[in-house]
This record gives sequence, C-alpha cells and structure tokens, in this order.
Amino acid sequence: MSKQTIITVSREFGSGGHEIAEKIASDLNLKFYDRGMLDEIADEMNVKVEVLEKYDEKPRNIMLSRKVGKYSNSMEEILAELQFDYIRKKANEGESFVIVGRCSESVLRDVDGLISIFVNGNRECKIKRVMDKYALNRSEAVKKMERHDFKRKRYHNRHSDHKWGDSRYYDVCINSSPLGISGTVRTLGNYIQERMKNNG
Repeated sequence: MSKQTIITVSREFGSGGHEIAEKIASDLNLKFYDRGMLDEIADEMNVKVEVLEKYDEKPRNIMLSRKVGKYSNSMEEILAELQFDYIRKKANEGESFVIVGRCSESVLRDVDGLISIFVNGNRECKIKRVMDKYALNRSEAVKKMERHDFKRKRYHNRHSDHKWGDSRYYDVCINSSPLGISGTVRTLGNYIQERMKNNG
C-alpha cells in the first residue's frame, strides 16, 4: 500500500459495524483503532485506563462542568480532545489504519486518503443481534440499543459539524442486514479497493 488510506467506520448499535471494521482491517492488513486507544492515552497520562473509560464517548455533564473560551474542565470533553489529537497524530505520521467511531470522519476530513463509512441495519435484525450477543430478552435489547445510539448521536453531534448518520457526509452508507457481516465486508472491500486504486 503506497499511499495513505484511512477508513473510518461509524455505526448503529447492533449493526455489526465494529466487527465489520475489524474484518476490513484484517483483510487489508491495516492497524485497527477503537476504544483500545485509551490504553495508550492512559499510559501517557500515567492513570488507570478504567478512569478514562468512565468518560469515553459521552457528552459532558453540564451541571458539573464549565467552559471558558475553548477550555473546559469537563473530563468528557478533555478525553474527547485527547482522542482527537491521538487520531490526528497517527494520520499526520502517514499511518494507514481503520478506526471505529470517535467522530473520526470529521476529525480527519482533510486527509486525502480518507474513506468514511456508516453502517446501519434493519431494526429487527439489530435487536436479534443484540439479544444473541448479550444474552438479553427483547425488551432489554431494545433498551440497550436505543440507549447506545442515543449516546453516540449526542456525542457525535456535540463534536462534529454534521449530524450522525447523515448520508451526505459519508462516502458509503450501508445496511448490513441484507448481506450479513461477511457480505457487507466483501461489498465494502470492493469499494475500498477501487478507491485505493484511484488514489494510487
């Protein structure tokens, strides 16, 4: 791979987007970044990763935080910026990688080799996937799915100038339900390969 390629994957909860992103990274032999980046950030800050995980991809608590200009005492905001800086650093070093979430399609939108993907799915398929994956009943799965999507949407819309899931701001929006995980990976893989040829 001669030129830099960065693939960002945003996803609805239950769509299999995280697994799809992992498989794409494996197929293309690219580094894969998700919440695991917190381990490196925690090491640099000399704190336990569990401390950071409490604030990961969450909106700031308005009652407990203040913002003066561009500075905030909110741990949610501080951690978000640390992750954005981490992502930018990897991109600026010329690294090619796949990354899940973290408003990465917005943070890296000026990178020439960026390919941004949003994975959604049919509601019933997502519910079944969540039920199976987390051993939940239907009601529990629906609540978990809606809770996670609500948090992701709030977080994204707080830190980005476009709306979460708005197809106009992604290169590809794909429904993973009809094709399944493997079929979706193959379809996206074909698109990515064509893009990489054109970028090369």
